[in-house]
Amino acid sequence: MKGNIKFIQGNEACVEGALYAGLNFFAGYPITPSSEIAENLAFRLPQQGNKFIQMEDEISSICAIIGASLTGSKVMTATSGPGFSLMQEGIGYAVMAEIPCVIVNVMRGGPSTGLPTAGGQGDVMQARWGTHGDHSIIAMTASNHQDVFKMTVEAFNLAETYRTPVILLLDEVIGHMRERLELPEPGDIPVVQRLRTSVPGGVDYHPYLPREDGRLPMSDFGSVHRYNVTGLYHDMWGFPTSNPEIVHGLIRHLMDKIENNVDNIVRYKELYLNDADIVLISYGSSARSARHVVESLRPRGIRLGMLELQTLWPFPYEMVKEKCKNARHIVVVEMNVGQVIRMVKRAVDAPDRVVLANRIDGMFISDKDIKDILRVIQGKGV
Repeated sequence: MKGNIKFIQGNEACVEGALYAGLNFFAGYPITPSSEIAENLAFRLPQQGNKFIQMEDEISSICAIIGASLTGSKVMTATSGPGFSLMQEGIGYAVMAEIPCVIVNVMRGGPSTGLPTAGGQGDVMQARWGTHGDHSIIAMTASNHQDVFKMTVEAFNLAETYRTPVILLLDEVIGHMRERLELPEPGDIPVVQRLRTSVPGGVDYHPYLPREDGRLPMSDFGSVHRYNVTGLYHDMWGFPTSNPEIVHGLIRHLMDKIENNVDNIVRYKELYLNDADIVLISYGSSARSARHVVESLRPRGIRLGMLELQTLWPFPYEMVKEKCKNARHIVVVEMNVGQVIRMVKRAVDAPDRVVLANRIDGMFISDKDIKDILRVIQGKGV
């Protein structure tokens, strides 16, 4: 069989995807349930002549990868809920300064210390709104190890394409379960390389002047160009400004480069949607239970379909609306009090037909939990 087959944890699949994408600098601080990512990279990166550094906390970790990315490295950090909270200011800086980086958040129960060793999906809204100010963000997720690998590569590709931080929202169940992963051969999955400027040294370089296609070529900081990097509103040279016209243009650019490319960014999987009377929408580990319900009940004549979201932000409103247009009922399956369901209700024509199947107690949502909701909306035994 083509490729190298491994039986590994989801966190290890993330490591394999990052290395495939060209990761050469990782900075992080151990935290359950993401620690295996740092542990594996502490071993793997030096073997390849690349850099791993354990920082003193999560604030320094996000700052370290920002600095390393500016010098030309492909970078990543990994954490869980409390650490993700500490990283928010740094993520906002990376948004404003347009610095490509990947932040893995292996979600657990919260808030605060919460349930460190149990699964949860309560950080979806934090991924979108955790840092202050107007901005847009990309957040990916996956429900199996093959997709963890692929979405990790996609996270790096999108970070480089749009010069932005990309958040990879896994969860404890995915991070710690073991299953088969077939490693693709080099070239099987496209890898986007850093777009570097063609402006020669000694010539005026504009680090924040987009090309016609919207992309911003970068120059490795400390190399042939000197330029300014700041979290303040800035002009095309990177210098602070309060000029209303420039401020307006910058904030529109930060939003539009992502929101105007939703169709290019969104990833999803669908199952039996052509004739679905009831559509289950889910993501991450919850999607595994949702898929099991669909596969087990379809042979009994119940027309179930499934939409698995792999891009949570920017939220694919138009795609969700189109895929659910013929459904009598929509069930959102997630492990929180209802975060993605808010967006689904905004997307569809009949929000009153959208219901929630969830757990918030640290236990993995089961097929029974979902079937209990189906019984209610069907008004008969399922």
